[in-house]
Amino acid sequence: MNEEFKMVIAVRGDIKLSPGKMAAQVAHAAVNCAFSAKKNYKKFFKGWYDEGQKKVVVKVKNMEELRELQFQAKSDGLPNSLITDAGHTQLPPGTVTCLGIGPGPEEAIDKITGHLKLG
Repeated sequence: MNEEFKMVIAVRGDIKLSPGKMAAQVAHAAVNCAFSAKKNYKKFFKGWYDEGQKKVVVKVKNMEELRELQFQAKSDGLPNSLITDAGHTQLPPGTVTCLGIGPGPEEAIDKITGHLKLG
């Protein structure tokens, strides 16, 4: 059986983001993670890219939960990117909005994010 790959972006539920702002933040995470994987996790990137670049957006309660996911992703050797807003529009500068994890093996990412609800 072939290994399947995906990327998950976890968005904080405790800050107010318009749909457009959320989309932009999720896009930042996806792009950062893809570039990181292409450079440092070539097998993960190639598998994910060849399979159609599966991406899933989930919600977390707050910053603490986001940091815990980041710690788990780093501990498990998965690409990840914490996104901090520049503060040009809706949020104060330096507000952390979301975390991208992957691309990586779906099983490894699900171990970290599988309990979260879709965003």
